[in-house]
Amino acid sequence: MKALLPLFVAAFVLAAPPAPTIEKLDPALDALVAADAKIEKVGTGYGWAEGPIWFKDRFVFSDVPKNVAFAWKRGDAEPAVFLKPSGTDEPSDLQGSNGLAVDGKGNLLLCQHGARRVGQSLGDGKFKPLATTFEGKKFNSPNDLAIAADGSVYFTDPPYGLPKGQKAEQDFHGVYKLAADGKVTLVSKAVKWPNGIALSRDQKQVYLAVSDSANTRVTVCDLDGGNLRDVFVAQPLKKAGRPGGCDGLKLDAEGNIWTTGPGGVLILSPQGKHLGSILFHQPTANLAWGEDGKTLFVTSNHDVFVLRTKVKGAGF
Repeated sequence: MKALLPLFVAAFVLAAPPAPTIEKLDPALDALVAADAKIEKVGTGYGWAEGPIWFKDRFVFSDVPKNVAFAWKRGDAEPAVFLKPSGTDEPSDLQGSNGLAVDGKGNLLLCQHGARRVGQSLGDGKFKPLATTFEGKKFNSPNDLAIAADGSVYFTDPPYGLPKGQKAEQDFHGVYKLAADGKVTLVSKAVKWPNGIALSRDQKQVYLAVSDSANTRVTVCDLDGGNLRDVFVAQPLKKAGRPGGCDGLKLDAEGNIWTTGPGGVLILSPQGKHLGSILFHQPTANLAWGEDGKTLFVTSNHDVFVLRTKVKGAGF
């Protein structure tokens, strides 16, 4: 057994992805992130790290398969358990929370895979259900969410969180609006595998990161009428061998689109031009800005990272 140990160590080293790097494709990237930005790993060992958000002076993120949410702030040796369980009312083998958001009142909202709902954390380990069904049928497994200035919550509902073998009640992958009065309406059912979601600066559209393995891309959807238009098709990057697909996305204060995609985080102009990437060389789930608005927190496979950007995230 001792003789085999070096082989195991060598295999592990070979399997580990290269260190993250910045890939510049356009000079406009220089105004957004430095070419030599320090990318720091601050946590590792998660089943699938997801859904980060800046909440009460710390980053909170989900470990979806472990049904736990963790929190991290500067000075912490490593992220600490914040919510357990995060996706169900009681401890369960069902999946945990995924996307997280903070509403205008400072409440933490969660897409809860296990409970198949959008919920609100009450701060004592309990949750308040906010959206559980559409037209009498349970959601597939709400995935990610964005909050509008009027308090409305927009969320995506692909079936990633359904237990294996369980049939969905909805026969489509919806994009929904949860109004402040609790009413749920359908924005679009035309997109298969909608995932990450962010509101445009004028609040008239939502950007969608589409995880369709046959056509991963960023699509924009008009909130008035549901018209769809592809902003950036990332499938060629996937075909070129870069791991992962479009998953989570956010806008910066200038309207640029930062979406996870093949290889890491893709940085797009508002018109969809690929300016560059933060390459993590592994499937990468989601991102969020925090602190002063220029610290970017990235959940990438089993790891979480932070780096400084030159531009602030939207809302800061």
